[in-house]
Amino acid sequence: MNHPATPYVAPFAAFMLLLVLAPYWPWDPRLEQYFRVAILAAVIWFFSRSVLDFRCAAPLQSIAIGIGIWLLWVAPDTLFPGYRQHWLFTNSITGNVSSSIPSEALGATGVLLFRTLRAALLVPILEELFWRGWMMRWLVNPDFEKVKLGTYSFSAVVITAVLFASEHGPFWEVGLLTGLIWGLWMVKAKRLGDLFLTHGVANLCLSLFTIYTGRWEYWM
Repeated sequence: MNHPATPYVAPFAAFMLLLVLAPYWPWDPRLEQYFRVAILAAVIWFFSRSVLDFRCAAPLQSIAIGIGIWLLWVAPDTLFPGYRQHWLFTNSITGNVSSSIPSEALGATGVLLFRTLRAALLVPILEELFWRGWMMRWLVNPDFEKVKLGTYSFSAVVITAVLFASEHGPFWEVGLLTGLIWGLWMVKAKRLGDLFLTHGVANLCLSLFTIYTGRWEYWM
């Protein structure tokens, strides 16, 4: 029988494993984007469909927050050129600002489409299941099933936000603010559906902005 945490953790674990294996991908890099979408969709369906709930308590507010998060991500580098090159953000610990997609693949329409689908549909589900669906509850009580979604704990919100920020490398400071905002929004909305929606809107806006401007570094 599966561990209770498996539906919340397995998709994120698969996501991170694919990131680690990406440099060793042996075939056409364009195929990697299709492969990732297929694998992540399959893992979410196989492991997590029993805990997926797309109902929203406040859909309009979730959409507005998602747009706000997108603006938060692009504002520093747009207002202050070279901002992200400061040693606070680009260093041996956080890494460099660069795209995870090889330059030769960026001209392929299929790559852009599947990368956008992954960012807007799959990543919000797998990250929210892990961070706000499991981690925030587990930090309150390791027997996390006894903890209702959106249960407030200052330490759980902050620790989850810090760990979420660490996942985003040179963008850690906006990742931290985003983690805090989404953690508090989970406390308010108490539904994974609202987090899926706000996260999806933010990622969709960022993906469209990335394609339109050619600022590929936003696709880490």
